[in-house]
Amino acid sequence: MEQIAAPEKRLGVVMLGKCNLEVRLFDIPSPGYGQVRMKVKASTLCGSDLNLIYRKESWKDGPGKYCGVVAGHEPCGEIDQLGDGCDGFEVGDRCIVYHINGCGVCQDCRMGWHISCTGTKRKAYGYQRDGGHSDYIIADIQNLVKMPKFLTFVDGAMVACGVGTAYAACLRAQVSGRDRVLITGLGPVGLCIALIARASGAEVYGVELMSERRQQAIAHNITLIESNTEAAMKATDGKGFEVCFDASGNSQARHFCLEAARRWGRVVYVGEGGNVTFSPSPMLLHKQITLHGSWVCSMAQMEDLVELLARWQLHPEILVTHKYRLKDAATAYELFNTGKTGKVAFIWD
Repeated sequence: MEQIAAPEKRLGVVMLGKCNLEVRLFDIPSPGYGQVRMKVKASTLCGSDLNLIYRKESWKDGPGKYCGVVAGHEPCGEIDQLGDGCDGFEVGDRCIVYHINGCGVCQDCRMGWHISCTGTKRKAYGYQRDGGHSDYIIADIQNLVKMPKFLTFVDGAMVACGVGTAYAACLRAQVSGRDRVLITGLGPVGLCIALIARASGAEVYGVELMSERRQQAIAHNITLIESNTEAAMKATDGKGFEVCFDASGNSQARHFCLEAARRWGRVVYVGEGGNVTFSPSPMLLHKQITLHGSWVCSMAQMEDLVELLARWQLHPEILVTHKYRLKDAATAYELFNTGKTGKVAFIWD
């Protein structure tokens, strides 16, 4: 297909820290070898960016320093220009960008786990290299996942991080129709876990303290319980939950997952940050609990996920509560920072 001409300038969101950002003009980039240029069609906001970038008071010197690149690590769009060495991709392809560009040669990269890359060349989109809060993005083909026609661009942007993270966590726990699942923390990632677990056949329950998020959970037919052992046992005929996920990072929620899990159950910690203290013998060993940590997903898992979403006829976009144009980025982040929204997305025509 013919390469599509781009305008001379593009908009891009730059995080300044201390809950400030700017929408700036940038030159339109051209792709290098093994790269494509994509016209961004959707770019969703992620809670991890709030702590790591948006709220940041200062950045340390070194390779991790945030140096005014375009923000956003959940982009989805359409290829409009190919660099050399891009066999297998064409102009017009609808693609998700996996948000870590790894070194490509370490063991984790060779398994498709770029998120866990140990090489010095590892770069995150929206952190060490330009991300998706822009009209155009340059992406390496090793980070691209083609989308089925069924999925919308907003669906794809959500898969780039949140839904991919949820899917990997469900795989780690081997969730199936035999399971009653409890999720603590029903923000965007917790709700994504609920959608994936239910699509996998599980019976889903949740714990959430914030009233706005409780209402969102109810709207998506998630059964809410209180965060105490009595409520957990009542919901499970005195057995406990086969699988418990914590998507909050809260120490009490993490502890409650261990309390609420049945003997021989599985617990997965997904939420970032925070701490937890527990007594291993009664909480873990004697209950024969399997405790997992789960961080994002692999490229192969993301490719499987987009196929499954189409088969399940499941649109993650149903979790989006607010959509904005890029020029309104400050308003979007200010609202998202309250923690009272579902997923928030930037969209383009």
